[in-house]
Amino acid sequence: MKILGLTGSIGMGKSTAATMLRRLGIPVHDADAAVHRLMGPGGKAVPAIKAAFPGVVIDGAVSRPLLGQLVFGDKVALKRLEAILHPLVRAEEAAFLRRQARARFPLVVLDIPLLFETGGDRRCDRVAVVTCPAFLQAERVLARPGMTAQRLAAIRAQQMPDGLKRRYGDFLIRSGAGKGPALRALRRAVTLVLAQSGRGAWPPRPCPRFDHA
Repeated sequence: MKILGLTGSIGMGKSTAATMLRRLGIPVHDADAAVHRLMGPGGKAVPAIKAAFPGVVIDGAVSRPLLGQLVFGDKVALKRLEAILHPLVRAEEAAFLRRQARARFPLVVLDIPLLFETGGDRRCDRVAVVTCPAFLQAERVLARPGMTAQRLAAIRAQQMPDGLKRRYGDFLIRSGAGKGPALRALRRAVTLVLAQSGRGAWPPRPCPRFDHA
């Protein structure tokens, strides 16, 4: 089974690209959605987060605004949170891959915002990077409730620069020219990944795509 990684910095249009891929009939695992489930009512991450960050759990679910106040800009707190969430998200991802392999899907997509930053590209055959001009990214993000230029700058500082992601990626999905060109680029990426030789990244293989040292 082939795995296409899908990534892109905040505001680049990655969620729209993931929706297009689903409409093409390709299973997509959304890492952000997995985090929401894990921190929602009854989520597996709730007890550990409650112990590590007292006061952020309300009515059995993690309050993302309260948690954000504690971890945003605090590298130590962020690492503590990641140590809780990352293994649980990976477990959900592995279960997703097993299900799709049993269903004999030839291709699946891993939608991971911090794909390169966390070494997730090692688990993919190819990576599609969703990108758009910086001014359009800022326009989209600053339109979100509660977002400020300072917060956007801090988020950008935590993410791999878009130029580096584009250099590492195998396919560029440009979202600034409308949905038509983006959809055509996604179709081309899917066709090329399916056509490549080899058994695919699932079951897992020992060799990474890139050296992250």
